[in-house]
Amino acid sequence: MTADSKRFHPHGKHLIAGEWVGGGETFANSPATGESDQFQSGTPAHVDRACQAAEEAFWSYAYASRETRAAFLGTIADEMEARAETITEIGTRESGLPEARLQGERGRTTGQLRLFADHIRKGAHLDRRVDGALPERQPMPRPDIRMIQRPIGPVAVFGASNFPLAFSTAGGDTAAALAAGCPVVVKGHSAHPGTGEIVAEAIHAAIQKCDIHPGVFSLIHANSREVGQTLVQHPLIKAVGFTGSLGGGRALFDLCAQRPEPIPFFGELGSVNPMFVLADAARNRGTEIGAGWAGSLTMGAGQFCTNPGIAVVAKGAEGDAFVAAAKEALEQVGPQVMLTDGIAQAYRDGKERFTGRNAVRALVSNDSEGRAAQPNLFETDADTYLQDHALGEEVFGPLGLVLRVSSGDEMQELAKGFEGQLTATLQMDEGDTDAAKALMPILERKAGRVLVNGFPTGVEVCDAMVHGGPYPASTNFGATSVGTMAIRRFLRPVSYQNLPEALLPEDLRGASA
Repeated sequence: MTADSKRFHPHGKHLIAGEWVGGGETFANSPATGESDQFQSGTPAHVDRACQAAEEAFWSYAYASRETRAAFLGTIADEMEARAETITEIGTRESGLPEARLQGERGRTTGQLRLFADHIRKGAHLDRRVDGALPERQPMPRPDIRMIQRPIGPVAVFGASNFPLAFSTAGGDTAAALAAGCPVVVKGHSAHPGTGEIVAEAIHAAIQKCDIHPGVFSLIHANSREVGQTLVQHPLIKAVGFTGSLGGGRALFDLCAQRPEPIPFFGELGSVNPMFVLADAARNRGTEIGAGWAGSLTMGAGQFCTNPGIAVVAKGAEGDAFVAAAKEALEQVGPQVMLTDGIAQAYRDGKERFTGRNAVRALVSNDSEGRAAQPNLFETDADTYLQDHALGEEVFGPLGLVLRVSSGDEMQELAKGFEGQLTATLQMDEGDTDAAKALMPILERKAGRVLVNGFPTGVEVCDAMVHGGPYPASTNFGATSVGTMAIRRFLRPVSYQNLPEALLPEDLRGASA
């Protein structure tokens, strides 16, 4: 079999309510390798058709049993694995990510689907509460009151550029919404439409095997903002899940808030994920931590939302050793392919924000060309950072900033100056405990996840994970887009007072206080 015969050739159509449909203008993807493919670009009519179908599907899917929905999620995972080779082939070609990364990401995606299936089987997401009637209570009797979480309606999901599988077509937002009982309309990312198409085929196959209403899932390709804007403003959409840029996400967030019926926008937007290297850790392990930070900073060309872009370390010899080790490690890293030409250009623009700034020193300076990125490292002090907001804006790629502080008190003041983050990391040894305790109230207010003696680029998919944080890390600090608690975003509590058993939701029948 020749290499070309193994190549997946997308048909470039939208999947809407069980049918592959065309219409509208076309656009070409921009793969890292090989020839491009043509895709239909969605229209407002496509959006309306998909949303109408999702609303129709809601009336059966939202009231299906938990076992039915769990089996559906598991079947999607099975169908993705049945297409494993094709997913890897088109995914690596479009994104430039290595095969091992795509294979691992596929495993994470299918594992997440199965985790959510197991979670809803147990019913933990329902948060069932029962307050039985107290007819003899004085001065007033208490009625029977029961509460359960119910699905909210059709959900719009925006695919992410940096995770073609785990945060895209069948990724976390889609899996969470389907687990909750909500139909989904996905606006595919134009960076990997072929990957989205093959995953949509897997979902379509699962719909047919499980005899689910076809309106439960639709995928619309698009390379313009019009489809996204139309989707979040459609009156049948009841929530939005988004992973992307601060500018694009904020624009969609504002549209959601300005609707006649405002809806929640669960957006993950931007984070620099500061790492604080405390005194004893710097003294005892500064060289090791510096090299490890460089590895985390450049993993996947730095294209992770949890990339630890800022390191805070004391002035002096111990801090110098940390910086020297990071610098040496970064100088050994060659060019890496970025996800898209646009992301590569944004990385170059981001580097320019640091170049030539007063009191900002370049430690590693590389010019990146085309779709490749090379590491860059800058250094400044806490005062300069706090006075220059641009230094705190995320640069998506392998760029690091070291902030030097003169004392523990200054480190605390600097921590207070950070905006909301997905993560905050403490590098500490036993002798740093008091300093870490002083930082903890600040860090837990600033970040959705606080970790010690590790690097934040790995996000475990589990019950206890929080992948979110105060703005601008996300638009809803009480939510997570990773882990089983993500399902709760697409549910709302409903109380039932004095209802006969026959009228109660099935999951509340027979429940006792």
